[in-house]
Amino acid sequence: MKIGELAKHAAVNASAIRYYEKLGLLAPPDRLNGQRRYPADALDRVLLIRFATEMDFTLAEIKLFFTGFREKTPVSTRWRKLTSSKIAELQQRLAKTQRLLEFLRRLQRCRCVQLHQCVSGLSLSPRLRALRDTPPAARTSKAFRL
Repeated sequence: MKIGELAKHAAVNASAIRYYEKLGLLAPPDRLNGQRRYPADALDRVLLIRFATEMDFTLAEIKLFFTGFREKTPVSTRWRKLTSSKIAELQQRLAKTQRLLEFLRRLQRCRCVQLHQCVSGLSLSPRLRALRDTPPAARTSKAFRL
C-alpha cells in the first residue's frame, strides 16, 4: 500500500510514517517508480506505535519492543518486559505528583501578606531548604526538581 493509504488507515500523518522509518520502527519499504509501497503488516506496526505512545511509551521503548528481543520472542514476553519498567516509572511519577498535590494544597492555605513571610514559611520545607542552600548554578540540575 502507498504511504497515503497507510497513513489514512492508521490515522497518522505521512510524515509520521517517514519519521518511524528514519528511527527504524518501520522497515524501509519497497519502492515502485520512486513511491513507497508498504506490506500489509506495516499497518499493524503503525497501529501498535500509536497505541504504545498513547500508553506513554517513548519511541525508543517502542523500538526496543520491535528490535530489542530475539526474533522469535513472543509479543506477550515483550510486553511483560516493557510494562514492568513502565509501571515502576509511572509509580515514581505518581508518588511525585502526590507530593506536589499536597504541597500545592498547603500553598492554597497561604495567608502571607508579604513575600518575606511566605519565603520564610516555605523554607521550612526540606526541599526548599535544600534549594536555598544550593548555589544558583546548581539549582537547574535534575536533583532539584520538585
